[in-house]
Amino acid sequence: MKFSDISKEQWDELRTYLDTCLLPVTGLAGSEAPHEAAEKLERLRDLLDLVEIPFKGRVVTYPAYHFIDDPLEAERLNRLCQRLKDEAGFRYLLVMSESVPLHTVNLPSADLIVHVGSEGLSLDSAAVRLRIAGEVGAMWQTAKNLNPGV
Repeated sequence: MKFSDISKEQWDELRTYLDTCLLPVTGLAGSEAPHEAAEKLERLRDLLDLVEIPFKGRVVTYPAYHFIDDPLEAERLNRLCQRLKDEAGFRYLLVMSESVPLHTVNLPSADLIVHVGSEGLSLDSAAVRLRIAGEVGAMWQTAKNLNPGV
């Protein structure tokens, strides 16, 4: 579900079910030509579909964090992740990027980081779809095992 699809009235009712925030990271540096920026956004959209579609009803997709090209931006991104959990009230924070190797970025506030760009795999690949679904499920299951009353 997209953040813009939820009204104030709906949020109060749905927030217990929509416990996971999906934060896309485009990975623009500011040096891209318009067509290159559009291509990155299209690839990111395709990646997001792998979580938004199968987990509709539990995940809210927030606006993309577009520019990240230095360590200071990574710190800002991590603070944003923490605010989304502490202030917006999401229990889980999932960060996804198709073009940024987020595994190299320090994001301790994120519960799961998904990046497939450097693997050269097609997002249409069943292996990629299964891997991402498994990682998301494992994130929820691990938290449930740590807090059985949840």
